[in-house]
Amino acid sequence: MIRRLSTTDPGFLATLDALLHFDGSTDDAIEQTVAEILKRVRAEGDVAVLEYTRRFDQLDVGTMAELELSRSQLRQALDSLPAAQRAALEAAAQRVTAYHERQKLESWSFTEADGTRLGQKITPLDRVGLYVPGGKAAYPSSVLMNALPAKVAGVGELIMVVPTPRGEKNALVLAAACLVGVDRVFTLGGAQAVAALAYGTQTIPQVDKIVGPGNAYVAAAKRRVFGTVGIDMVAGPSEVLIIADASANPDWVAIDLFAQAEHDELAQSILLSPDAGFIARVAASIERLLPTMPRREVIATSLKGRGALIHVSDLEEACALANRIAPEHLELAVADPAPLVDKIRHAGAIFMGHYTSESLGDYCAGPNHVLPTSRSARFSSPLGVYDFQKRTSLIEVSKAGAQTLGPIAATLAHGEGLTAHARAAELRLKP
Repeated sequence: MIRRLSTTDPGFLATLDALLHFDGSTDDAIEQTVAEILKRVRAEGDVAVLEYTRRFDQLDVGTMAELELSRSQLRQALDSLPAAQRAALEAAAQRVTAYHERQKLESWSFTEADGTRLGQKITPLDRVGLYVPGGKAAYPSSVLMNALPAKVAGVGELIMVVPTPRGEKNALVLAAACLVGVDRVFTLGGAQAVAALAYGTQTIPQVDKIVGPGNAYVAAAKRRVFGTVGIDMVAGPSEVLIIADASANPDWVAIDLFAQAEHDELAQSILLSPDAGFIARVAASIERLLPTMPRREVIATSLKGRGALIHVSDLEEACALANRIAPEHLELAVADPAPLVDKIRHAGAIFMGHYTSESLGDYCAGPNHVLPTSRSARFSSPLGVYDFQKRTSLIEVSKAGAQTLGPIAATLAHGEGLTAHARAAELRLKP
């Protein structure tokens, strides 16, 4: 059901690259639909948002006020949670906040000998839009992971949009919004929600950045509005890569592979191990445990289409392959994970040791679960406080400093043919 590979197979690297390939482009029909939605919302504002919400979410609404949830509604959702759920939500929020508090950037400056002062000013974004999937596919953890670093950064206002198809609201999502202090919540989704956040409407204020996951229409809309606003990323399917030795528990590894595969049919779960016997035990665990999974059909499709159990020569080769794969999640299910960490250059998050399941990172370990996918860990990082802060350069040149910097700038400006640039520097030189 899940393919078995070895790095000694002829053409292995080509096979691996084909397995890793994911085409994130959307089809022409989606792009055309999204382009039309964005155009109409930008031109018509609330009118277009209401029409699309009635059409796509089957909501009988006549005004935008009907789409905004009050603070009392959010508070009721939080207060009505079962005690265990509320305690878990609060504990996760506390841990995520504590971790992200350590990421805050601070302004800095230094003064040179001639009195010139240089530095950097850190400023939080004014307003951020948070897209949260709704209906049955509802993820309160997404609220925590996207909203809390923004709050830690000091973002002035957080606007959340969450679709409620046929009026179906998720109490946990609304409770999470209340707990983290989201300022306004609108029950709308899809490309129309992205457009409303990006361009602003008569009711929904324009934001500076949009974060949060969504379907193909949401992803296409985020790509198109980038530049008008910032975005976190356009994420691909979820991924896990597990490096395991014979000390690992094959049942645990099998379930960890399932944990990614159950997201959707395009999710990717790969195991690397230098122990052929262990790979065989994991394969047996997969066969035995899969029938017990409620989402077994999704898991089976994912494992068959994009999963693999790969035999490597040693852990050194496993790390080299991990850097080639650049996974979203990397589990080091080995007896001594610390030496391997230094060999890993490209991974969204590294989970070290047998007791560190990736699912703990999804919910409550503390680090952010919004991670680079589709090999983008080669050049990007997890979502964090720094994504909600801007850096502004500070330059205060003294009179003495102008005498040093002026000739340098003027010489380079003349070389570029920019005479006014050169004269601006030269005018400040002593006669």
